[in-house]
Amino acid sequence: MAEFRYEDMLPLGEDPTPYRLLTTDGVETVEGPDGRTFLKVAPQALELLAETAMHDIAHYLRPAHLAQLRTILDDPEASPNDKFVALDLMKNANIAAGGVLPMCQDTGTAIIMGKRGQQVLSEGTDERPLSKGVFDAYTKLNLRYSQNAPLTMWEERNTGSNLPAQIELYADTAPGHENTYKFLFMAKGGGSANKSYLYQETKAILNPASMMTFLDEKIRSLGTAACPPYHLAIVVGGTSAEFAMKTAKYASAKYLDSLPTSGSMSAHGFRDLDLEAQVLELTRQMGIGAQFGGKYFCHDVRVIRLPRHGASLPVAIAVSCSADRQCLGKITPEGVFIEQLEREPAHYLPETTDEHLEGGDVVEIDLRKPMAEVLAELSRYPVKTRLSLNGTVIVGRDIAHAKIKERLDAGEEMPQYLKDHPVYYAGPAKTPEGMPSGSFGPTTAGRMDSYVDQFQSAGGSMIMLAKGNRSKAVTDACHSHGGFYLGSIGGPAARLAQDCITSVELLEYPELGMEAIWKIEVKDFPAFIVVDDKGNDFFADVSRPTVLHLQGPTKS
Repeated sequence: MAEFRYEDMLPLGEDPTPYRLLTTDGVETVEGPDGRTFLKVAPQALELLAETAMHDIAHYLRPAHLAQLRTILDDPEASPNDKFVALDLMKNANIAAGGVLPMCQDTGTAIIMGKRGQQVLSEGTDERPLSKGVFDAYTKLNLRYSQNAPLTMWEERNTGSNLPAQIELYADTAPGHENTYKFLFMAKGGGSANKSYLYQETKAILNPASMMTFLDEKIRSLGTAACPPYHLAIVVGGTSAEFAMKTAKYASAKYLDSLPTSGSMSAHGFRDLDLEAQVLELTRQMGIGAQFGGKYFCHDVRVIRLPRHGASLPVAIAVSCSADRQCLGKITPEGVFIEQLEREPAHYLPETTDEHLEGGDVVEIDLRKPMAEVLAELSRYPVKTRLSLNGTVIVGRDIAHAKIKERLDAGEEMPQYLKDHPVYYAGPAKTPEGMPSGSFGPTTAGRMDSYVDQFQSAGGSMIMLAKGNRSKAVTDACHSHGGFYLGSIGGPAARLAQDCITSVELLEYPELGMEAIWKIEVKDFPAFIVVDDKGNDFFADVSRPTVLHLQGPTKS
């Protein structure tokens, strides 16, 4: 007969996180029955912790993440484009650390996961003060409201506060945790959230060769829309599809780093360190790099193996992007604590600047010239050419494109501003007082793919600026109509706002908020030619699988 065994499916080790004390207010211990001591937590302690966490992860990064960016700059094998992107992301981190401009314009969905010890007491519904902390952070700071309330199946409206937050609270019954309330805080932008995938596979992939073939294809399909270099998480197995997906999300945040590194008949999850190293090497040979070619598509990889039903093999893949926004928090009898993020990232910056980087030739593009002249200038250069843009750019994304399409379908003309100027797919965060712009990085280009042929046929969107790869339909449209897609670096929204955007003017649809159509003036705005007017697409080559074989298990 089988022996009864019990172990937590995700047995975490000791927590090595450095914390800083926020307050001792709102926390006290009280004596209860049977000589037990209880931790009493006031609502204001939960509120303060949530508000501080959302502030900190919008502006600060973990030291380990910054050290990985610096590694790219110091690596002689990194491509010039890898180094250029890494340096821009480090500059962005320094600007964001000032506490005014958030590191990314998509300040994300607020996600809170809490584990409450058995002897923690609180008043009422804990989700309420946690939500209030999120509300205070987003309404007081220069963050963006991205949450839409569904009014009917087809109609929705922005909530104007970035609520609701996703809050999940669990009981923590582990010995020694009785008087501890622990939290993971995340701000998940749409770009990285959209790169969470579930695949229902079979045992046929549970061998080294098949697994590598599978991962080679699926990892390439992530593309660059979520702003690499990524922290990549892969989960193989799971007692349900939703558990596999949730585990992948936690793994991408390094929350599960202290898992065991081997399995047992207790059927707990574990990290496969060998497979992590081999998949990381695979990503470095793909050629995608840190957005525009090179080695650093991923900073690191986490691979977690879970138990599974014999008839089901879920595989989950998730990423944390260049805005690596998460931190831990805890409430103990000693007070309210939050993870210590890096507040002074400047010491990770090298002495060199982008002007000194190898292969740093940049083509200046004057957007003040007529569109035909700008297109002719771009046509002189191959894909991957690095550009510096100066002049007027129109800003519009999903809803704005839908509005323009409605006008074209009704027989109206393409707006002249889309004929005369490039279009930048973006949506700004709030503008700080005294600044021309709030954080204003690019959004995922692929969501606008279906509009390109129609818009270019009508003379608009001849130059598009955004992040990530595009479909073949866009390449074909640019080839037919003489257009271009320029890739902007995904991630450095604060730097673009401070250094590259000199003015922002509302053009149309003010009722759409950040989804309105804007006109901006840019200077020294960095971009790369990704799709040209000759049918070339930089990402087409790096999307083709080239399998690196895994080593099989070592025999003793």
